[in-house]
Amino acid sequence: MPSRLADLGLSGPDLTRHIAWDIGVAGLGRRLAQTLDAPFIAQRYSRLVIDCNRDPARADSMPQVSDGSAIPGNADLTAAERAARIAQVFSPYHARIAAELDARAARGLRTIVVALHSFTPVMAGVARPWRFGILHLGACPFSDAMLARLRAESDAPDVGDNEPYQMDEVDFTVPHHAIGRGLDYVELEVRQDLMADDAGEAAVAERLARVLPAALSDLT
Repeated sequence: MPSRLADLGLSGPDLTRHIAWDIGVAGLGRRLAQTLDAPFIAQRYSRLVIDCNRDPARADSMPQVSDGSAIPGNADLTAAERAARIAQVFSPYHARIAAELDARAARGLRTIVVALHSFTPVMAGVARPWRFGILHLGACPFSDAMLARLRAESDAPDVGDNEPYQMDEVDFTVPHHAIGRGLDYVELEVRQDLMADDAGEAAVAERLARVLPAALSDLT
C-alpha cells in the first residue's frame, strides 16, 4: 500500500486476504520469466488501491466493499483522488506493457500475451473446484490450446473454460493490450491454495513452463 493511504483503514487480516492481492502470482511470474526467458511485468500495489485489470472508469476499480469487507479508504473518493491513483499506479503499469509490446513489434517478434491471475478457493461462501481457469473473449487459438493441454494433464473438471468467471467487459488488460493489437493470448487463473508455499508455487511454475511452450507448438 502507498504509505499515504494508511492501509486504506484495513486491519492485518484483510491485508493478507485475496481481496488485497493475487496470492502467488508475483513468484509464479518470476519463475516463469526466468525459465522461459520472457519479460514479466508486475503491478506492485494492492488491487484495493486500484484494480489494474479493470477500466478505471468503473466504480469497482477502487471498491468500497470486497468479498464482505468494507474498504474505509475507498469510501467517498473524490474525482481528484481517483485521478491521482490512475496517474500514479494504473497508467504507468499499462504504459510499461504497451512499451514492451511496441518494442517487440518493432523487432518483428511473435508475441503471445499471458495474463497471470490467481483466485480464492471460496468466494462469497461458494466453493470453486477448478485448479486452473482459462479465460478468453470469444475465439482464441492459444487459449484453446492451453485449455486442451492442461486438461490432458488432469481431469477436465479441474480446468475451467472461462471459470471461475467469464472474461467480459470487466477485464481490461487482455482486451486492451492483446485483442486490441490482434495478438493471441491467454488469461490464466490459478487457484491460490496450489501456491500457498514455495513448493506449491514451484510445482505450478514447473507445469506451466512445460504447458505454455507445448501449447504454442500446437499452433505451428
